[in-house]
Amino acid sequence: MARATTLGLIVGNRGFFPAHLCESGRKEVLAALDAESIRVVALPVDATNHGAVESYADAKKCAEVFRAHADEIDGVLVTLPNFGDERAVADTLRLFGTRVPVLVHAFSDDKDKMTIAFRRDSFCGKMSVCNNLTQYGIRYSITSLHTVAPDAPSFREDIRRFAATCRVVRDLRNVRIGALGARPTAFNTVRYSEKLLEASGISVETLDLSEALGWVGRMKDNDTAVQEKLTGITSYTNTTGIPAASLMKMAKLGLAIDRWVADKNLSATAIQCWTSLEEFFGVVPCTLMSMMSESLMPSACETDTAGVVGMMALRSASQKPAALLDWNNNYGTDPDKGVVFHCSNLPRSFFSEQKMDFQEIIAGTVGKEQTFGTIVGTIAPGPFTFCRVSTDDLHGRITAYVGEGEFTQDRVESFGGYGVIKVPEFQSLLQYICRHGLEHHVAATRTRMAQALDDAFTTYLGWDTYHHSAHAERHNF
Repeated sequence: MARATTLGLIVGNRGFFPAHLCESGRKEVLAALDAESIRVVALPVDATNHGAVESYADAKKCAEVFRAHADEIDGVLVTLPNFGDERAVADTLRLFGTRVPVLVHAFSDDKDKMTIAFRRDSFCGKMSVCNNLTQYGIRYSITSLHTVAPDAPSFREDIRRFAATCRVVRDLRNVRIGALGARPTAFNTVRYSEKLLEASGISVETLDLSEALGWVGRMKDNDTAVQEKLTGITSYTNTTGIPAASLMKMAKLGLAIDRWVADKNLSATAIQCWTSLEEFFGVVPCTLMSMMSESLMPSACETDTAGVVGMMALRSASQKPAALLDWNNNYGTDPDKGVVFHCSNLPRSFFSEQKMDFQEIIAGTVGKEQTFGTIVGTIAPGPFTFCRVSTDDLHGRITAYVGEGEFTQDRVESFGGYGVIKVPEFQSLLQYICRHGLEHHVAATRTRMAQALDDAFTTYLGWDTYHHSAHAERHNF
């Protein structure tokens, strides 16, 4: 189950502005956060004047409250019901010390209430707060409108997007990925730098396939845990026509992976497939990987560890399953459409309909009976966000691209898991991918989250990120 997002709240105040606006403003912001099911850590209302921060003494009190809840706080919302004291806001964040995302929000003035009793000047105060945060070296985000009321739809959208950014940063700064098996020899495209990932807080735990298969070899068919895993597989998808022996192999391999994940405290996996498991064990791991991704533990094939980082980012942002796809085919002559595909290990929730089958590509070399275990079908129509994370070893940096599109209702005759997509200025995106030598694998989730990922990657993780929808028309290749 996804963990609730928790924000620290700083209410800014400046003494010679109407302080009563802080009391009413605090209530309005808390109501908006509650409506989005966001937990809040804030100064008690009686700890300072209206629970606001307007001095260094107030900043120390607020930071102390935040530090007591540091393990819970995913981000900080700075709200300015009036001009606010910019130094007190910056001091609070400096004293807090934890590097979490920060969102700066300012209330709008009422044009009919511009007297000294109700004038906010938050419009100006927000600039001063941002100026001081920049001077203090504190990274921050801003709302889509310069000033906005907390009950406005755009503010609610800003909060949802910021919460998603916070989840991505939280999850990627301290994560452990399991890499099971070596990179398939033919797939140079999934090379990556463990050291660059480690520098961003992403650790990789490796395991040789022989060890996992050794654990499998010690299991008995009638072991209770094996039987429970078998039931989980047959309950997850239609297994009609799949040999019992193949299902038993999947159950044992799945149990071995589950125990490894629990023992090493992993949050995602990248698993070798092509073609060692099929040739020497006799099944594909696709359905097992689909089950993990569906349960919000992303799993990427072909040991694509950088690819699973993108899946994790999308999972964290959307709190929904993510998949790894191939940008695979053109769709007729429509320049903004294409076909995405995998063999497949897509999460069950991606499909209009699905079932277990055999892997048709590998079956041509090792035989059909060795390749049962894919989950196949047509991807259901709807919006999606795409993301690719890469380690640019030559320049010592992590790069990414993000964007949004649609899974369409267009149909093609294919095998595996597949669907037709439409992406605005798709040819421009393809030009970008090819000119920068990026991978054909791309992560996806079934909702719109590109802006949240862009903010997380660029502002807080420091990755060189291309946001397709923001730059497609003006990007210089």
